[in-house]
Amino acid sequence: MRLKLTSADNLQTFELKVNVPMIVGRAPTSDIPVFDPTISRRHAELLANEKALQVKDLGSSNGTFLNGARVESTTVNVGDTVTFGKVAFKLQSTAPAPAAGIPAALANAPAGATIVRQVPVRNTPGAAFAAIKSGEQAAVNSDYEKLVQKLGSLLEVAKDLGRQSDLDSMLDNIVKKAYDILTVDRVAIQLMDDAGTLVTKIARDKRGHEQQRAVPQSIARAAVAEKSAILSNDAGEDQRFGAGASILMQQVRSAICVPLVSKEDRVLGILYVDNVSSSHQFTEQDLDFVVAFSGISAAAIENSQALQRIQKETLARSNFERYFTPQLAQRIASSEGATRLGGDKRTIAVLFSDIRGFTALSETMPPAEMASLLTEYFTEMVESVFRNDGTLDKFIGDAVMAQWGAPIGTADDADKCMNAAIEMMRELDKLNAKWRAEGRPELQIGIGLNYGDAFAGNIGSERRLEFTVIGDTVNTASRLCSAAGPGEILISEEMRQALANRPALATCPPMELKGKSQPVPVYRVVL
Repeated sequence: MRLKLTSADNLQTFELKVNVPMIVGRAPTSDIPVFDPTISRRHAELLANEKALQVKDLGSSNGTFLNGARVESTTVNVGDTVTFGKVAFKLQSTAPAPAAGIPAALANAPAGATIVRQVPVRNTPGAAFAAIKSGEQAAVNSDYEKLVQKLGSLLEVAKDLGRQSDLDSMLDNIVKKAYDILTVDRVAIQLMDDAGTLVTKIARDKRGHEQQRAVPQSIARAAVAEKSAILSNDAGEDQRFGAGASILMQQVRSAICVPLVSKEDRVLGILYVDNVSSSHQFTEQDLDFVVAFSGISAAAIENSQALQRIQKETLARSNFERYFTPQLAQRIASSEGATRLGGDKRTIAVLFSDIRGFTALSETMPPAEMASLLTEYFTEMVESVFRNDGTLDKFIGDAVMAQWGAPIGTADDADKCMNAAIEMMRELDKLNAKWRAEGRPELQIGIGLNYGDAFAGNIGSERRLEFTVIGDTVNTASRLCSAAGPGEILISEEMRQALANRPALATCPPMELKGKSQPVPVYRVVL
């Protein structure tokens, strides 16, 4: 009996090696990589036998749990749930897969025309080496030298691919290595996109020319559907692929197609090689060798994709942390589409604050002193926003723009916005008292608040994105800020209606604001 860990959502499955220590962690090089922010880079060590699993926490930040109870070291039995950080797995037993067999969907191959075996396509280079070695052991002694050469080639491939992280360069290297090792006319790699469609990433003939339609989709679909390596030694006559119009059009005679399978048993894509000059070009040993080669390639591709995701999330999170609280930045950066252009309509509360008389003040102060004063001022203003779960949208000269409600809103966004405005006034009073004691200039600000619908999303180009909100709701808040006097907070009727806990308010005469056809009701917060 073999053991495996299956995630609570059934999207991840890891088969456990017997009596071989395995590391669970967020690092792509882990034996069981789990890319979740609650998982430490080296989270826990596992050691399985045929009946149970020993788990030892490696000092992780968020702990390891057995059936909900935190543990340092424990035994996990079949049926138990072990949780790393916040990612839960159930320990299950599994029967060993058969070493060989013909997929049901491919059972109609004509005798002698095709060699088909359901090779266990796992992304484990060690298993891949074993597969080719066992296949080649049937060869006569005169083939021993070829076996050694092939195994040596695989070792070189593993080392070369392990040193690369750029996916495009890696795919190019895989194709080159395939031509160095195999006698083939064409090599192609297709990878799965987010929609589950195979997309050709690279396809070349042996002269280095790009091939637009190198992979017959009937062969590729069969390999993916069965998760099986396919060898067809007379593809045009192979009944498994139906009429095979694409096969005939591309003059395919002999072909091998192997799915690239991740450690979680997920198909990443396919590696395809063929020969257009003769049938019965490939042997069973060739199939074993391509399976081994594909296993190494799949591991390298998976690690590269994982590294790219981590780098992208890290970059997105570092950008978002300029505007959001760290906790919110993490949630946004790890969400799907976080760095995509565009956005949607959101209901938000908007705050603008502006220093009164800043231009005149800046003309009388040395630049270094002005920079120091503004740094202290902006630091306290931004902290007031963050303490109330707001988003810093941008600095506009000496003005601060913040909003609540995008990309994630709550029922009390308006109240948090109001609390931040009042807190900003109080923090500025403390700063002024400090500056006054130091003989430095004091600052006064006006604040405007509004509530309503706005467009929220990533604006800019692929090179530079900024998350922002735009629309009439934002413009009105800016104009209320301009109308506010020193020490005043002005709010709109919409903002007043949205407040669950209203502070003392004084009614102001209706104001004529740019872009509004009629004077609008305005209220002043009594501080």
